[in-house]
Amino acid sequence: MADTKKLAVVSKDTCAGCEACVAACPSGALSMNDNAAVVDAAKCDGCGTCKDQCPTEAISLKDR
Repeated sequence: MADTKKLAVVSKDTCAGCEACVAACPSGALSMNDNAAVVDAAKCDGCGTCKDQCPTEAISLKDR
């Protein structure tokens, strides 16, 4: 079960724009903007699926 106290955060400096996180996100919380992933905090359930799929480790989970 997802930890609703977490939020995915993308490092634009590290994001390669591969969209792996966008495809993997079960809640549809990620999209692309300026060749980097962006998280919609209202949709993010903090599950960490995007973080696990990111090949450049550009995504971390932080406390809300």
